[in-house]
Amino acid sequence: MKKKSILLGVTGGIAAYKMASVASSLTKKGHEVHVVMTESAQEFISPVTFRAITGLPVETDLFSEPEKHEVKHISLADKTDIALIGPATANIIGKIANGIADDLLSTIITAITAPVIIAPAMNVHMFNNPIIQDNLDYLSDKGYKILAPSEGMLACGYVGKGRLPEPNILVEYILKGLTTKDLKGKKVLVTAGPTKEEIDPVRYLTNYSSGKMGYALAKSASYRGAEVKLLSGPTSLDDPIEVEVEKIKSADDLYEKVINQMEEFDIIIMAAAVADFTPENISENKIKKNNEDYLDLRLKRTKDIIKEISKNKDENQTVIGFAAESKDLIKNAREKLEKKNLDMIVANDIKNKEIFGSDESEVIIITSEKQIDVSRSSKEDIANKIFDLLK
Repeated sequence: MKKKSILLGVTGGIAAYKMASVASSLTKKGHEVHVVMTESAQEFISPVTFRAITGLPVETDLFSEPEKHEVKHISLADKTDIALIGPATANIIGKIANGIADDLLSTIITAITAPVIIAPAMNVHMFNNPIIQDNLDYLSDKGYKILAPSEGMLACGYVGKGRLPEPNILVEYILKGLTTKDLKGKKVLVTAGPTKEEIDPVRYLTNYSSGKMGYALAKSASYRGAEVKLLSGPTSLDDPIEVEVEKIKSADDLYEKVINQMEEFDIIIMAAAVADFTPENISENKIKKNNEDYLDLRLKRTKDIIKEISKNKDENQTVIGFAAESKDLIKNAREKLEKKNLDMIVANDIKNKEIFGSDESEVIIITSEKQIDVSRSSKEDIANKIFDLLK
């Protein structure tokens, strides 16, 4: 993503400290971060903190002398590509909803034409106040992006909805807001992670899949404007923002969900590491060791999900598969591409232990017409490369 100008509006709530992490993360990503603080915000965190993090002046006063001849609030509004107000207090929400511009931040927001994200944070009873809810609904109708506050222990001692989302979540919403929506109108189904094939009540067969590639694909598609559903095996990953996530366990479970829903989607990406075999019989009780040195476990083939998809897909659907191989990588991937009637296959060498399961990968993207070698890159970059090739 090219360097963008991001405005962070910080108002007078205890969660103002979280915004320092937001500013830091965005600055490290190479963006220009302009922080505007209300008078109340400065009671919770110093402008010096933000100035040290961003390397830019922190604006606090509508009438302070600008560095050059310009109308400060208009200049800041004009250069902004996206704005986030967080924590957004009841006061600033009420001002924006009613067109009140009596300080620098409210004046900038009144003049801004870029997307504005509002992240409310306050006492649970304040948040549930019908006037606050009416203001938020009104702002949402006018095109402002309203983030739902998190639930938990609040600074006032109450427990409920009113916490500012964590900084990494706020950053995700900003980056998503800056991404070109070239997949808008598309519906994308992504599978991710391993499957668990039950042996008895306490044991199962699985694999080393982290799910990171599938999650990166779901995130990328959502960022680019698609409506995304993620069918995920067990992972330790956080759900991507604004993606419908449904958890699965076994290969049979995934098969049923994919086949029953596939006709709803324009693009189907099978990134899950689905078990090829599953126990023929599942023991109802825990299998005891007794005095035996061996356990005989008979396995049967699982259903071939991609084969079924290819048989039932229509000409307007795009199906992408993955080939994780330990030898003859390109040969095996091409055979799978043709045999399963795929539009694209992404091949990776699982013998490369340095990157297998990490946040990076090295893949070969193959279609019937081209082969593209992608050198070691983040899985998010690879996900974007895959979608670029679908244009």
